[in-house]
Parts: sequence; C-alpha cells; structure tokens
Amino acid sequence: MTAPLASVLFVCVHNAGRSQMAAGFLSHLAGDRIEVRSAGSVPGDRVNPAAVEAMKEVGVDISAQKPKVLTTEAVQASDYVITMGCGDACPIFPGKKYLDWALEDPAGQGVEAVRPIRDEIRTLIEGLIAEIDAKREA
Repeated sequence: MTAPLASVLFVCVHNAGRSQMAAGFLSHLAGDRIEVRSAGSVPGDRVNPAAVEAMKEVGVDISAQKPKVLTTEAVQASDYVITMGCGDACPIFPGKKYLDWALEDPAGQGVEAVRPIRDEIRTLIEGLIAEIDAKREA
C-alpha cells in the first residue's frame, strides 16, 4: 500500500456537523489516497443527527463518528488544516496549509437547513481533492 498523498484535518468548534460532514465526504471520495482527521476545539457529545441524516441521503454514513478534541499532535500530523468557524482556537504551525471555510453552522437546525451546507461542503471537498491530486502530478 502506498502512503497517503496528504493528510487533512477538519476543525470546527463542536466537531459535530461541518467537520464531520467534510471528513465523511473526503473519506468517501478520496478513499485511502488522503488521510482524514476531524476535531473540535470544544467537542460536542455526539454528531449532529441532522448532519448524519443529510449525509445518509447522499450515500455517506457518518453515524459511527464521535466528536474528538483538537490536539496539537493532530495539527502537527496534518498537511492541510481546514477550519470552519473555530477562529483562534486552532493552533498555527509553520509549514501547514491553512484554509478557512466560512460555512453556516448546522447546529440545532433540521435536515432541510443542513442540505445546502452539505452540498457546499461537497463542492469544497471536490476542489480540495483536485488540488491535492494536481500537486502530486506536478
């Protein structure tokens, strides 16, 4: 087995919605080619049920995921650190690529409100995969 092309860490405050959906899409679309992590600065108790439902609708199961606390080690082990509204809670290390995706927080919203966020995340993930693949081919 070859090593992953890159490792990506998704961070939001509760690690219950946006970052879990992003991690789910990246794992689903890139398979083993990209190592995927997600974490939260203040992790919630469980993944947002509306996020789980919205992802199920597009064939991605994130129901087994649990919110995880953001660690310095996770940031150091990742090539890309993608934040989603956690502001200054994310530690910054040189040599990492930081992206901030301004996505609406799905917390407390129904599945109807989560769908457009999910679709926006998928578009961002597809762009990220294309960028990582382009770097490999460069």
